[in-house]
Amino acid sequence: MQIVQEYWKKDEEYVSIVEDLLENEQLQKLDDITHHHHTTRLKHSIFVSYVSYSIAKKYNLDYKAVARAGLLHDFFLENREEIKELDQGSHNYIHPKIALENAKKITEINELEEDIILKHMFLCTKCAFPRFKESFIVTAVDKYCAIHEVSSPTREKVSNVVNTLKLRLILGRI
Repeated sequence: MQIVQEYWKKDEEYVSIVEDLLENEQLQKLDDITHHHHTTRLKHSIFVSYVSYSIAKKYNLDYKAVARAGLLHDFFLENREEIKELDQGSHNYIHPKIALENAKKITEINELEEDIILKHMFLCTKCAFPRFKESFIVTAVDKYCAIHEVSSPTREKVSNVVNTLKLRLILGRI
């Protein structure tokens, strides 16, 4: 994730595609919300957006829609408890609908972007199957990023232990 945090800012084309969204005050509020325990919802959304954009661009798909919808896929300010209180279904089922509603308040959303946002949780819910290749990309990348974000602190701890053991072995202290 750290690498993505560095690269997306240097990718002028990517920045030009999502710049208006990133400047939006409502979207900026996502940077105040912890997401997947160790990041913010905004950083997660940028991670998903940029990785998805890179893949879509490589395969000559609609990378602009992917970048924008990827950034907006988790555009909701409610926490799990607040979504539960809505009594409309599970967090995984409801938050894409809220994200789409919020996205439509700040920008025009085309059919592809709507499909990406609404169906990015199709592997985890009973929502409809995505209609577009781009939707599958964002869905898969979202799951990859979530796993990466949740597991990265554990990987770092294990890496530190391994490096300490290697150093001790080299210094003959084991």
